[in-house]
Amino acid sequence: MATVAANPFSDGRTDEKRATGFTLVIFGVTGDLTRKKLVPALFSLCAHSFLDRFSIVGFARRAWTDDEFRSEARSMLSSPETGNPAEAEALNSFLARLGYLSSSFDDPKGYENLLAVLSAGAASGRKTILYYLSTPPESYQTIIERIGAIRGRLPPGVDERIVIEKPFGRGGESARALDLFIHRFFTEDRIYRIDHYLGKDTVQNILAFRFGNGLFEPIWNSRFIDRIEITVAETAGVGTRGGYYESAGALRDMIQNHLFQLLALTAMEPPNDLAAESIRAEKQKVFRAIQPFDRNRLSSDTVRAQYSAGTIDGVAVPGYREEKGVAPESPTETYVALKVMVNSWRWAGTPFYLRVGKRLPRRMSEIAVYFRKPPLGIFPGPGAAENVLVFRIQPDDGFSLSVNTKIPGFSAALRPALMDFSYGSGFADAPRDAYERLILDALLGDPSLYTSSGEVEACWDVIDPILASWEAGTPALRSYPAGSAGPEAARDLVAREGRRWRKL
Repeated sequence: MATVAANPFSDGRTDEKRATGFTLVIFGVTGDLTRKKLVPALFSLCAHSFLDRFSIVGFARRAWTDDEFRSEARSMLSSPETGNPAEAEALNSFLARLGYLSSSFDDPKGYENLLAVLSAGAASGRKTILYYLSTPPESYQTIIERIGAIRGRLPPGVDERIVIEKPFGRGGESARALDLFIHRFFTEDRIYRIDHYLGKDTVQNILAFRFGNGLFEPIWNSRFIDRIEITVAETAGVGTRGGYYESAGALRDMIQNHLFQLLALTAMEPPNDLAAESIRAEKQKVFRAIQPFDRNRLSSDTVRAQYSAGTIDGVAVPGYREEKGVAPESPTETYVALKVMVNSWRWAGTPFYLRVGKRLPRRMSEIAVYFRKPPLGIFPGPGAAENVLVFRIQPDDGFSLSVNTKIPGFSAALRPALMDFSYGSGFADAPRDAYERLILDALLGDPSLYTSSGEVEACWDVIDPILASWEAGTPALRSYPAGSAGPEAARDLVAREGRRWRKL
């Protein structure tokens, strides 16, 4: 049986992390998220004894029976059986805990049936109820309102929580409206706004690296760091998500949540402790310290672009406007580059360059910290290169540090050398899937890796002026061929200050 990995946001104990006595209700259980992430994560948690005395209820429109849902769940697991009797027993035990309710999201009868299931579970000792909204955002309010209508008739002593997938609103106004609506039914400590990036071990390692080592924290500021670059690159296009992407775009889909969370973990002050409130408070301070984008900065400090037809790994791929569900004249961006300034005592003067895009040359998520060069060059040749600390979030999870070293021989010239750590070879246990960690934390009532209401609002306050200007046509939408490193305007964004992006 696998050993539980140490939790960087806990007190270090590894023997008490088990969720017991709960019912998990997945709304929209027939969707891709359940197939690709939720069911595999839940089965892994169950098979490794992190879950006990539980049931999982799928809730969706499709006319499945319990047995059909279990059959579908079996197919969602890539290799559920290998001939090992123990694994076969674990799978059968997991599937037996699955049930299904066929209903539209607005039909009160479906929620009456759900009430009966939850009440029976509570009577059997399953006192924790976790509602997971794996649905399009337009269904959130309907589902929450219907849940609210049955909550008063649940047995006493039930502890209810709700997990909400991104995007949380389409802008600040809609996010605040959604927040006010949810708070009519759930208190803030029962609301779990999920950002799956926060569940990645390599993302959690940013805080462990910064605050668990005395070596780097004294120089983690603008006096020693020239710039920080955050990149999330994908080779994939929008695929079957064209309809969703048309209403979101890269700025809403990635910058407002994933990349801003990476920025906050990199830039935040040390929290007083590792409690959820302490960590969230420091992240929110970072968002509030971001210099607002006004119209005078938007053309120079933001880039938006859309991929056109090109080649990925030698295969011709269509442009965004040729993808299924995308309008022929769509103005939706698939690439964003931003220069962000954090006006805090620690970071004044140090730019954060953010970029995200689809149909780029390779898949890569990383944070690169560039340290300032020595004040005087005394070595022959090009001299000392920049020292760069890179947190690799995916793939090849780990980090590296480039340092300058003397070339062997009679010369005093320097050459960069790489000090590298990989999670794949550094530990016996591979990192767990982000959804495993996040689901387990929600079941245990630990919101450390979930975003707070204040964080969401602060992020939208930064993004809203950019959205408004882009929708008015400023700056113009650029184009870049699929398979390229992005638009020329993104290179200009950093080149005008004598810098360049890390190679994709």
